[in-house]
Amino acid sequence: MKFTVKDIAQIALFAALSAVGAFLKIPVPFVPMTLQVFFVLLAGVLMGSKKGAFSQLLYVIIGLLGIPVFTQGGGISYIFNPTFGYLIGFIFGAYLTGRIVEKMDKKSILNVFLAILAGLAVVYIIGVPYLYLINDYYLGKDFSLWFAFYYGFLLCIGGDLISSWLGAVIASRLLPVLNKMDVKQ
Repeated sequence: MKFTVKDIAQIALFAALSAVGAFLKIPVPFVPMTLQVFFVLLAGVLMGSKKGAFSQLLYVIIGLLGIPVFTQGGGISYIFNPTFGYLIGFIFGAYLTGRIVEKMDKKSILNVFLAILAGLAVVYIIGVPYLYLINDYYLGKDFSLWFAFYYGFLLCIGGDLISSWLGAVIASRLLPVLNKMDVKQ
């Protein structure tokens, strides 16, 4: 797949937004909400499946190279961090979200929201088991699968649903504008 200069700039922009989103925290009880998921899934919606996934792959690679773009730093050892599974999920979640939106005839707020929810589900499907496995087997903590589900899903899903709805509203307004811009070029 060949990327244009514009594509590369968009991929880099969303990788940077994902990094910034990790540090934009909204204080809510139990687990602070970040805007990271908002930018991750918006990347898939606005750029499509491949560029959205590449933006998240770039973000993960930059973090693994040692640049502290993850919520708790960076470096190759971050793969042993219990939350690294969510970062892997970002790549696949952005891809799936973008793929669903690419196939849509009508990009209404509800349809885009459902596509974002599918991508969000992928993030959690990868993130929660990884959270459990690293805590229980690698770190040796007494960490049950139920606690991983509770801590890694139930406490976080409310904020992610709100940011997903906001992303759907913004994306459904931006998509027609972006499509017009692409036609004129």
